[in-house]
Amino acid sequence: MPMPETLLYERLAERLRGQIQRGVLRAGERMPSLRRLGREQRVSLATAVEAYLHLEREGLVEARPRSGYYVRAPHASLPRGLTPARTRAPQPIRNPALLGVLDVLGRKDVLPFHAATPSLELLPSAALATATTRVLRRDPGVALSYAVPQGIAELRQRIAQRYAQCAVDVDPDEIIITAGAMEAITLALRTVTKPGDIVLLETPTYYGLLQAVAALGLRVIEVPNRAGAGIDAACAAELLDRHSVRAAVLVPNFNNPSGSLTSDVDKRALVAACTAHDVVVIEDDLYGELAYSGERPAPLRRFDGGRGHVITCGSFSKMLAPGFRVGWVLGGRWATELLRAKCFSTVATATLPQLAIAEYLSRHDFDRALRRLRRELATNAQRYREAIAHHWPEGTRVSEPTGGMALWLELPAPLEGQALFEAALARGIGTLPGHLFSNRGDYRHHLRLSCGLKWDAPVEAGLRTVGSLAQRLLA
Repeated sequence: MPMPETLLYERLAERLRGQIQRGVLRAGERMPSLRRLGREQRVSLATAVEAYLHLEREGLVEARPRSGYYVRAPHASLPRGLTPARTRAPQPIRNPALLGVLDVLGRKDVLPFHAATPSLELLPSAALATATTRVLRRDPGVALSYAVPQGIAELRQRIAQRYAQCAVDVDPDEIIITAGAMEAITLALRTVTKPGDIVLLETPTYYGLLQAVAALGLRVIEVPNRAGAGIDAACAAELLDRHSVRAAVLVPNFNNPSGSLTSDVDKRALVAACTAHDVVVIEDDLYGELAYSGERPAPLRRFDGGRGHVITCGSFSKMLAPGFRVGWVLGGRWATELLRAKCFSTVATATLPQLAIAEYLSRHDFDRALRRLRRELATNAQRYREAIAHHWPEGTRVSEPTGGMALWLELPAPLEGQALFEAALARGIGTLPGHLFSNRGDYRHHLRLSCGLKWDAPVEAGLRTVGSLAQRLLA
């Protein structure tokens, strides 16, 4: 009499669990494919699937997009939903460490765990180079001349088409091409605020946003971005009730540095609260296309209902060509004023990179390149976590992002991120200490690592070295 299907998958899961516990299947190793497992164990495909799902629920294996199941390393994760900092009154930027961060960013002699940029090996560099050459040969006079301030029409059309794929209607005429996402965000801040205004920012958040706010003489109120849960929409609503906030600069899709993704429910609540208080939302959607699952999360713009309270900023820098510095801003009702600000600052974005990207998008399969990049980033994130679990001090906690390229680490006390940053830099390895990612220098026991590097022996050795340095500093 055949064994019931439920017992079959449980017995298979028990057998695999034993192999993992005995080290026959080691952390980081790929599990047999479902078809191979079914063939070898003489069970149905459905039984193999149920066995892996059972082990996944136990935290012993994990599915990687388009790659299969892998043995998970034992690790400590950041507590989900933890509120990372107390609420403070609005104040100017008071973090002196922000002034020195450019010294590290400009160095080319270090292993760049500090740079949230994908390795060129993970990008379609050859195809983009071919597109650039084709543009130059076809019409060098156009390629080397000034573009119109708003940007090349074909490129703006392509950007609008990509937003249409995630159910967001964008008029190409409202798009302004910028020198990366940071110019887009800065233009938006300059357009909708004046010195002394209050701006709502997440904590932790990208240090570049803090630098931009400081340069414009704005004051900051911080809303928590919770580990694994994203922006605290209820806290944001309370802050907007109590303070006269002019703009909110938010990164709902894979916050840098925490990697958190804000739910659609909270996104809707955030936009509703900002609309009710006439607060302009400046959305940094830089990592929206880098969901490891391949399912592109909704931008805040989707929840605006055409009211014009959301200005969305993005860039090709993290998914196609970092050095081209081609970004954009969806201006909506602010488009005319944003374009005027663009003309007063950089006049126009470089023509050749715009034409090259438009050429690439018209002739090549960008979605295929994105699938490869997402797959590599997802695999990297897990490999980094496994290396940290094996080589870093006990008690180190690591974020579990589902997109982007940042890992956010909490170090065991009393180890501070600055001390580990300095020790690693002396060994030729770049990291970023956590206190760079808040207005007042919080997160002193945190560190940010980029998992955008191509995984190889030097990367693995670098993570092992930083872990050894952390052990030594704690001794």
